Amino acid sequence: MSSFILARILFASTITFHILFPTINIALAWVLLYFNHKFNKTKDKVWDEAYSLWVKIFAISFTFGAVSGIFMSFQFGTNWPGYMKTVGNIAGPLLSYEVMTAFFLEATFLGIMLFARSKVSKLLHSISILVVSIGVTLSGFWILTLNSWMQSPRGFIMIDGVAHVKSWFEIIFNPTMPYTVTHMFLACLITVACLLIGISTFQLLINKIYKSATVIRNLGIKMAVILVPSQILFGDLVGLNAYKNQPAKVAALEANWETSKAVPTVLFAWPDEKMKKNHYAIEIPKLTSILLTHDSNGEVKGLNEFKNNHPPVKPVFFAFRIMVGTGFLMLFLSLISYVYVYRKKQFPFFINIGLIGMTFSGWIATISGWYVAEIGRQPYLVYGLLKTKDAVSSTSTGILASTLSTVLILYGVSLILFIYTIFKMSKSAAKNSGGD
Repeated sequence: MSSFILARILFASTITFHILFPTINIALAWVLLYFNHKFNKTKDKVWDEAYSLWVKIFAISFTFGAVSGIFMSFQFGTNWPGYMKTVGNIAGPLLSYEVMTAFFLEATFLGIMLFARSKVSKLLHSISILVVSIGVTLSGFWILTLNSWMQSPRGFIMIDGVAHVKSWFEIIFNPTMPYTVTHMFLACLITVACLLIGISTFQLLINKIYKSATVIRNLGIKMAVILVPSQILFGDLVGLNAYKNQPAKVAALEANWETSKAVPTVLFAWPDEKMKKNHYAIEIPKLTSILLTHDSNGEVKGLNEFKNNHPPVKPVFFAFRIMVGTGFLMLFLSLISYVYVYRKKQFPFFINIGLIGMTFSGWIATISGWYVAEIGRQPYLVYGLLKTKDAVSSTSTGILASTLSTVLILYGVSLILFIYTIFKMSKSAAKNSGGD
């Protein structure tokens, strides 16, 4: 492989591993605030047990996220110097805002949140959880703002090949930002809802009378029943915004080769970029035109409009379908489960197994969606401004290959340890509870 391909795989591997943990941390911090509030208000042991377990999961996830994020930032200088050289005047401040948010809000109050619950007043401890929640959310906001600007850059002028700030308001509130931020924060909440459901269901298989697990499982199901349909509906707005600002991305994810009217939605196919056609296609007539133009005979741009200046079709096409398919599977399981919660009926074994299998489904959907966004932006690093190949360094393939091999092993081992640890802690909590 060329150094260009290796550098892209290395960064993709790092961001894939890193994004797993902020998706948990951003939403779980607010869920912990809710647990803490419910315990302080009701004195019910259920909420205290839930907080005690899930704050440990938060701490582990926070640690993994912080460490992987540091390694990711190094790659801007080592592998992608053209990025900071061209748009550093914009990316640098936004990244620094994220760092300052992390250190001044998260790091300052994290110790109180994790270790000082019995040593400070309830009010101070609650404030520490609130500040950490605000901190992780703002950290995510600044990263997503930068990413959304890369999707639809605004508010800058180019001088001698370097982007200079013209309007911070236009940079921050670029056309893609509201959709990216909302879509991602909904994804975080759904990820944690699925995590709550899966872990709590696992605990109930160990201890059927574990009341805390029952309450948290039901809470997660209620969250999913509200959030998953909301995300599906909001996804339509995300698609419309993408078609307006990045029509090549939408053409790729739909595998739409020719500009035409009454364009069908391809449920499944095998896209062939050489022949510019789809094999084994299963389609819904006119649905893409309806979704993108609100007209069954509306004209939709195809990949032919962009010649070779469009993203690779297969990765975007299949990643999108994995994301959507996972979302509808979440919806199906959560709705069925809610019927049992509403009727106060015992869950059948096959549903319990499905819910445990759903534990990390939020990760699958989030990563797939992230791939649609990032690969769909290609061949640009900053859409319409900086091509990816123009930002890569001249680092040797040997160094990149050895680094990639090392981090893939570390990421794989770390991920296994993370999953093993949280299930082990959950099992221990279920066994040690008397069920009260």
